[in-house]
Parts: sequence; structure tokens; C-alpha cells
Amino acid sequence: MKLAKLPDRTPVKMSVVLAPSLAKRLREYADFYAETYGSREEVMELIPFMLEAFLDGDAEFRKAKRIATLDVASS
Repeated sequence: MKLAKLPDRTPVKMSVVLAPSLAKRLREYADFYAETYGSREEVMELIPFMLEAFLDGDAEFRKAKRIATLDVASS
């Protein structure tokens, strides 16, 4: 499983509108998380960590962010 076990945290409530097919896949992912770690987490608790893992794993995004930081620093 790519997503590491979630750290202790204070829950933050969020609202998101999803396509039914994506909502189903997220529930399946939450089930897989529970099977992997023996701890059930709600989909809404997993989403911020999933998004963070996605962004951290996006090489093009990291590159663009690094370039933007260099551009600001050299200005």
C-alpha cells in the first residue's frame, strides 16, 4: 500500500462532491486500508493524506514548484 499509516491528528471536516464511481473506488480504498493496517478510517480522513501523497509523488509538479521557487529567489 502506497499510503502510510495515518499519524495521530485532529480531524478536519470537509465536503467534496464526487462522481459515484470515484466515491465507490474511495470506499474500496478505505476497505483496503483497513485490511492492511487493521484500523478503519473514514474516506474523508484518508483523502487529505492521499492527495498529499499524490502531490509528493508527482515529479512534474515538484519540478515546476522548484523552478517557480528559483525564479522568485533570483528576482
